[in-house]
Amino acid sequence: MIGRLRGILVHKQPPWLVVDVQGVGYELEAPMSTFYDLPDVGREVSLFTHHAQKEDSVSLYGFLRDAERRLFRDVQRVSGIGAKIALAVLSGTSVDAFARLVQVGDVAALTRIPGIGKKTAERMVVELRDRTAGAYGDGVMVIGDASPGAPADPFSEAVVALQQLGYKPADAQRMARAAFTDGDAAESIIRKALQAALR
Repeated sequence: MIGRLRGILVHKQPPWLVVDVQGVGYELEAPMSTFYDLPDVGREVSLFTHHAQKEDSVSLYGFLRDAERRLFRDVQRVSGIGAKIALAVLSGTSVDAFARLVQVGDVAALTRIPGIGKKTAERMVVELRDRTAGAYGDGVMVIGDASPGAPADPFSEAVVALQQLGYKPADAQRMARAAFTDGDAAESIIRKALQAALR
């Protein structure tokens, strides 16, 4: 199992990124909390990884911070939750904010994360409350500057990313439109849209 991956970032399009490690390309799936702070394509990146193997597939997930990887693993210990919802959690809120929601038992806020219904949110509170108490101290999400090489249409990129996170096309359009400000990079639109969805 790979624990850490260091190489050159050659592609990033949420939720996928590709890292070249000495000529071998690794395709990883990553949450938006990681995408916000990725360097530009062509720069070196170091990621914490999680390797998952099923009968018919092998998946590799990447995280800039170990706290994100730990939360990704912990969330999947809740019955009925898999990697897709765990990524949605990390894409919809910071590690520390999620831990606070669980600690205070804010089921309503948790259900605003795509894929999490009321019963799942209640299970999360019950099963993760002890685990999240002070467990992610290094998990504060710091939003990086938008990369200068961003695509020409950040609004469309944000809409696509929101759909890949589980939002319906009409909802993704509405969220991105409400969050959009002239000059915003896609990462900024996505971040604002997800933060507004949790209010």
